[in-house]
Amino acid sequence: MKNFSRRNFLKTTTMSSAAAVIAGCSGPVNNEAGKMPFTLNKNPLKLGLMTYMLGAKWDIETIIKNLTETGYQSVELRTTHAHGVEVTLSASERAEVRKRFEDSALEEISLASAFQYHSPDKEELKANIEGTKEYILLAEDIGAKSIRVFPNALPEGVSEEQTLKQIGKALAEVGKFGYEHGVKIKVCVHGYKTARVPVIKKIIDYSESPHVYVNWNCNLSDTEGEGLEYNFNLLKDRIVSLHMHELWDNRYPYRKLFELLADSGFNGYCNAEIPGSSDPIRILRYYRALFLSLQNAY
Repeated sequence: MKNFSRRNFLKTTTMSSAAAVIAGCSGPVNNEAGKMPFTLNKNPLKLGLMTYMLGAKWDIETIIKNLTETGYQSVELRTTHAHGVEVTLSASERAEVRKRFEDSALEEISLASAFQYHSPDKEELKANIEGTKEYILLAEDIGAKSIRVFPNALPEGVSEEQTLKQIGKALAEVGKFGYEHGVKIKVCVHGYKTARVPVIKKIIDYSESPHVYVNWNCNLSDTEGEGLEYNFNLLKDRIVSLHMHELWDNRYPYRKLFELLADSGFNGYCNAEIPGSSDPIRILRYYRALFLSLQNAY
């Protein structure tokens, strides 16, 4: 055996490392096609903003300007925010709001209400149902395609099934009214003991209505039980929008969720619901970049 000196060892190791780096830079090659296996996604999901937190202090002009500048396609207007789109608007004011959005580059607008149907108080329940109907008429007038509503809790002293059935029947009533006015009612996976996919599935079943839809809320509980895919499949035929939060937080499987949405034929908007910032344009741009990168898109 020849004497393999330390110098020869280092020389050989360096050459091998260099070859490995060159091979790594060139990437793995598909011997059959001669191309890298990575495929760019040219049809990513659509992105919007929910004005809760970031966007809460923007008027309509600012919303349109900022979202157009940063490549967002939709906005969900949360009630009580600076945009001023509320049921108190006159007919002419509603027409003006509609025109401003229709003349913009945004593809769609929706409304986010705070109506909820879990209260055992009959008068409170009725007020929320009638308030929802009034909000539906506002949505119709301004061209909004959907309204977000809540479950929003399981009150103590009332059986769970009784409350879920009540929520379902209330949703059926407002869902039918919404359908008659071209507005979808979407219940959010949200609330005390109601922010669980199986609970929302029960509510949907109790509604016995084809006009009740779901806003997926990207809760950590989405992965409980038999996992994200199982839970997603419970509601996939009803999901028309979603709220996303911090995309960098790898506790939530956003990449897998986006795959499931794409495979299901989802055609709604993924709305960012994120904290405000002193530099919102920069945050919106980075958020969009991460949203696309999680789908292998650009």
